[in-house]
Amino acid sequence: MRILFPPNPIKTPALFNSILRLRFNSLRSHCFNSMAIPPPKSAMASAVDNEVGLARRFWIKFHRESVFAMYSPFSLSLASGNLKIETFRHYIAQDVHFLKAFAHAYELAEECADDDDAKVAISLLRNAVREELKMHDSFVKEWSLHGAKKAAINSAAAKYIDFLLATASGKVEGVKGPGKLATPFEKTKVAAYTLGAMTPCMRLYAFLGKEFKALLDPNEGSHPYKKWIDNYSSESFQASAAQTEELLDKLSVSLTGEELDIIEKLYHQAMKLEIEFFSAQSLVQPTIVPLIKEHNPATDRLMIFSDFDLTCTVVDSSAILAEIAIVTAPKSDQHQSENQIARMSSADLRNTWGLLSRQYTEEYEQCIESFVPTEKVVFDYKNLHKALEKLSDFEKKANNRVTKSGVLKGLNIEDIKRAGERLILQDGCINFFQKIVKSENLNANVHVLSYCWCGDLIRSAFSSGDLHELNVHANEFTFEESISTGDIVKKVESPIDKVRSFKDILKNCRDDRKSLTVYIGDSVGDILCLLEADIGIVIGSSSSLRRVGTQFGVSFVPLFPGLVKKQKEFIEGRSSNWKGLTGILYTASSWAEIHAFILGY
Repeated sequence: MRILFPPNPIKTPALFNSILRLRFNSLRSHCFNSMAIPPPKSAMASAVDNEVGLARRFWIKFHRESVFAMYSPFSLSLASGNLKIETFRHYIAQDVHFLKAFAHAYELAEECADDDDAKVAISLLRNAVREELKMHDSFVKEWSLHGAKKAAINSAAAKYIDFLLATASGKVEGVKGPGKLATPFEKTKVAAYTLGAMTPCMRLYAFLGKEFKALLDPNEGSHPYKKWIDNYSSESFQASAAQTEELLDKLSVSLTGEELDIIEKLYHQAMKLEIEFFSAQSLVQPTIVPLIKEHNPATDRLMIFSDFDLTCTVVDSSAILAEIAIVTAPKSDQHQSENQIARMSSADLRNTWGLLSRQYTEEYEQCIESFVPTEKVVFDYKNLHKALEKLSDFEKKANNRVTKSGVLKGLNIEDIKRAGERLILQDGCINFFQKIVKSENLNANVHVLSYCWCGDLIRSAFSSGDLHELNVHANEFTFEESISTGDIVKKVESPIDKVRSFKDILKNCRDDRKSLTVYIGDSVGDILCLLEADIGIVIGSSSSLRRVGTQFGVSFVPLFPGLVKKQKEFIEGRSSNWKGLTGILYTASSWAEIHAFILGY
């Protein structure tokens, strides 16, 4: 149980508009500080709009997609230093074609720009591309890549080049055809569109360069691709990426909202084409990504387990149920008929929820303090399991207080389902599960293990994404006809209950296939399952999870650096050998990372 009251939990009209108006400031503050829940999207967008330029806004909006380029087999192998030279040779050949088109696009953009400063800036950026081509020449000499520059262009590179040059030639929806750009404004607009199609490439390479540079081990021998990494992480390349963004901002100042929307579409399309370019690089070596690469549906079974609250959702489900209860409760002076389930007034409900929440928050921290060692210990799963029995007892007592208080009485099942259907889920969560369950080439099962009091809320949340195949393991409300009685059928209340359910599910699987288990969670309640799974992935930034795990010897490893390390250790022809109870958990900042690792692009 986690009683929290964050803002904007539901996307709704009518009844739920009033839900959105409910605010509990002290609890919201606790929620934002301890759970890192973002503010409402509209407020965030407004703040971002006022503080950063157009190019930066686009990067923020589409940044999560960049991880698909970073997690590609090519990028991971390059970062780890064991990319085969044949693959790098092929990449250089394609990149040479691309850079020549890039230089030509800058030339066309310079012709369209009507501002002398913009022309100078574009000229400098074009010169930087020429320097990059010289660097590729040095690769050819240093690694004997002769013939690479003459290789035929592949389809992924050709798609981006065609798109880029068409844009730079004015072949964009709503723009006059080439040769018909009569006014300086029309020409400047094409220059802006061209920069919109080029900027994401520059920013993506600058991003990858810095990410890979941070992983270079100074105590290790020379990284074979250090020169490539040094170039794209260098101050000069980072400056070129920033200059491209500044130029896009400058050229876009006088454009209309509709024209800015066109630039956003061009930016997004360019980002997708760049990801396809990285994903299309042909490898002649085994890699550990995507995880399903070694999956054989005839002999293997992929088991995906996930928590729900704050793993899949933006807010905790108890807050949603609380708000429904308060909004639909009778007023203090409102008469209730004799055949209705007796309910508190909305004012009494609000006060009771506040007391329950404060008591839970205070006692939760005390409970954590009572079993966490003062000094770090060597990882020992059994000791951690035993310690978490205290937390399990606490969670069950907290749930009993809720049911005895009567605050869950009188909720209509239809209100709950509508709230579930409109619940805001984490960006990328639905897409990840959709790709798994809809794939014909995967033998995969998905199980959601949750403390949520009402499984109907979870099922409704996923049904909005046409995900009826997910197996939900949660607590359930009891109903008289369609109205909740206030009681809960308690199935999953604690870390111990969760791991028991996890093990039972695996026991009930047919043993004719080899199972690979992945658990995705965010809190202390998930830690036992995270450790038991072959791969445990932590999403979010729960300070209590980090504290408990660290003090009990659990290591939290950022996912991509962890994969780079594992790729370095990967021996050709041998399984990547994922297994649980190692004391290592991987951390991810978004569902895009999880998607890219497990499923690829």
